Amino acid sequence: PRSLSPTMMRSLLVLVATTTAAASAVEQPQQTGVSTISRSKIILSTQQSQPLRSSADSPVSVLCLRGGATKCDVWLIGCGVPKRGMGWYHAKQILEGDVPTATLTAVVEPWFLGGGKESPPGQTFNSWADEMKSKYGTAFCKSVDELEVTGPTLALISGRTADNPRLLKEVIDKGVSAVYLEKPGAPTVSELEEMREYAKKKGVPVYMGYNKNVTPYVRKALEVAMKTPGSTTTYVHNNAYKVDELPECFERNAEGMLKNMAIHELALLATYWGVTVDNIKSVKPDAEFSQVLTLTGPSGKKFTDFHKVGFTIETKDGNVITLYIDRCGSDSGGNSIAIVSKDGKEIFRAETPDEQLQKHVKKAAKADPEMMPYFFLQSDDYKTLKQLATEHVLSGGEGAPEGMATIDIAVDALKVAEYLTPLLQKALSK
Repeated sequence: PRSLSPTMMRSLLVLVATTTAAASAVEQPQQTGVSTISRSKIILSTQQSQPLRSSADSPVSVLCLRGGATKCDVWLIGCGVPKRGMGWYHAKQILEGDVPTATLTAVVEPWFLGGGKESPPGQTFNSWADEMKSKYGTAFCKSVDELEVTGPTLALISGRTADNPRLLKEVIDKGVSAVYLEKPGAPTVSELEEMREYAKKKGVPVYMGYNKNVTPYVRKALEVAMKTPGSTTTYVHNNAYKVDELPECFERNAEGMLKNMAIHELALLATYWGVTVDNIKSVKPDAEFSQVLTLTGPSGKKFTDFHKVGFTIETKDGNVITLYIDRCGSDSGGNSIAIVSKDGKEIFRAETPDEQLQKHVKKAAKADPEMMPYFFLQSDDYKTLKQLATEHVLSGGEGAPEGMATIDIAVDALKVAEYLTPLLQKALSK
């Protein structure tokens, strides 16, 4: 980078300190007091094979938990269909003990416990819910109104984006300790800003489920970029849709690519590169790579969105970052790449999934073909984020856990998405 903003410098220094702590924790398994992220395997290089102790086993973690509690209650708001819904996968990980500091005490699912109960997906959900109630004692409810806070509690909202403004207020009014909100947080900037102000007024922190903030490929590229003045960074994100699947994709993700698929990259830009609407100096679309389409969705309505889009942003601080986002860019489940270049030459590249993870995903997908493939791909990221959030709630600490995006980052990312979408569509339609 040509220059680093104070915020970016602090973020990168934390990232490097975290990496150092992770290496130390691997070499000295009995050491205590290491960074929270360092205890998560997702931050470790794939070459490091020695397992770390979970944070729940750490004497420091246990001693600092507020009120002596070692488990944080989690309310899952919005679950979806087993093996398909992101909320369901969050529930699965907590119930099966993959997040040592979390207990799933309640699932709120208005549709499948209400009007959609007798639908085929509803029947699948309720069969699973009955099994989980019997096995784990988890409560299943149609409404947040049925719940009561009895200790440190994290509300994990993973429902429809349009419902998030209402749901956030409902869980805050119930007295939860913190909120974990899935991206992008709200349909519009104004709604997300209103949510932020409400949470701030009530003194409740809101963390965002931007998993790429804690992935190794991002961390490694940032380390190289920080050490290489004058470098530029490119983020590549490929999904695995087929072209004939795009009409359904456009309708289901009607908020648009930049508010959905690309919002993770925009959150990285806001977190580490100081990219805000006010700090953008220029935007240069890659017309040769990009494609804007207007397609008719299953409902018969027309939707205009990007099949793929590439563009370079230069900030007023002199940072240059390029994004290449392609809905149909992969034939093997999707991938993401971070590339650092200097003077037009690539000097570093990191990718997820790497070869080891690809083998794991392929094996897992073969064993359970009904499961959404990206669950396997990003499984460790999801564990890390929930572990960070619940540990932080239990510790009673201020602010946000290391590595987790806040609602402030979400607002900046969503503002950039709303700014770029019409600008790019207009430029690419010429």
